[in-house]
Amino acid sequence: MDKCSNDSRIKDGMLDHYAIIKFPLTTVSAMKEIEDNNTLVFIVDVKANKHQIKQAVKKLYDIDVAKGNTLIRPDGEKKAYVRLAPDYDALDVANKIGII
Repeated sequence: MDKCSNDSRIKDGMLDHYAIIKFPLTTVSAMKEIEDNNTLVFIVDVKANKHQIKQAVKKLYDIDVAKGNTLIRPDGEKKAYVRLAPDYDALDVANKIGII
């Protein structure tokens, strides 16, 4: 399977919220981000931009996002660091969505 499959896209080329967020990361460093920086870490669609990722997280998990950083991993996947607004606790959200 190639890195840019189009099976999860809507007709007009826009990404669905469920297609943007692939899955949350549960690595040790991701857990440290949750505890220390109030930040959730997700693997997202490579073609999604920061604004789309922010909207998808807001809609899917019903939380406000303060900021987001992205990077492309060496294996070709995009990782998004999503910092939550101060009135939300990343530990509670992670517990709710089943990361912890």
